[in-house]
Amino acid sequence: MILKVLLPKQVLLHEQVRKVVAEGQNGSFCLLPRHVDFVSALVPGLLAYETAVGQEAFLAIDEGILVKCGAEVLVSTRNAAQGADLGQLQVVIREQFVELDEREKQTRSALAKIEMDFVRRFMEL
Repeated sequence: MILKVLLPKQVLLHEQVRKVVAEGQNGSFCLLPRHVDFVSALVPGLLAYETAVGQEAFLAIDEGILVKCGAEVLVSTRNAAQGADLGQLQVVIREQFVELDEREKQTRSALAKIEMDFVRRFMEL
């Protein structure tokens, strides 16, 4: 199976793998080469995979989409980080990806308030 991790500006990973374990909105799941085609929305967390030589490796990934189509697994996400230390990857997930989500929520809330104020003032005319 080929695993590709796509970021907005680069391909972070393109590697032959035996197994992929990811975390979706309903919990963790495992993909093996003969599994049916599959699509899942990913939540910020760890993506584990077993390389063709049997080594286990990990990525910290932000929200994204995973698509398994035939022998190819594509993961599209905004942010991801590679590392050998699981503790360090957990810190990356907590401090960078979850914090980014909080900032995005605050930005969207502020934008909604500006839009509501604009509509209210427009109605007063």
